[in-house]
Amino acid sequence: MAWRSQLSRNLKKLRILFCQTSPSSASVRSFVEQNYKDLKTLNPKFPILIRECRGIEPQIWARYDMGVERGIRLEGLTEPQILKALEDLVKAGASLKA
Repeated sequence: MAWRSQLSRNLKKLRILFCQTSPSSASVRSFVEQNYKDLKTLNPKFPILIRECRGIEPQIWARYDMGVERGIRLEGLTEPQILKALEDLVKAGASLKA
């Protein structure tokens, strides 16, 4: 999982949006609880924004250079699928730089 340390190199900002109580956001809440500390330790100055809002659909948004943003809906995804979605966003940032 070397891509985890590439967040700050390939992205400008990461936003994770989810509901505090909704069952559709349960796996996202669990993902944040399990992975935030590790991601932040590997990328200490990188902005990882956690946004909780009642009733919102769970999503993850990546901002790249030049204001380009990509988002993925996370509803119905498991924790490993969310991790894979984040990995894909990070790798997409590497391809944008090429």
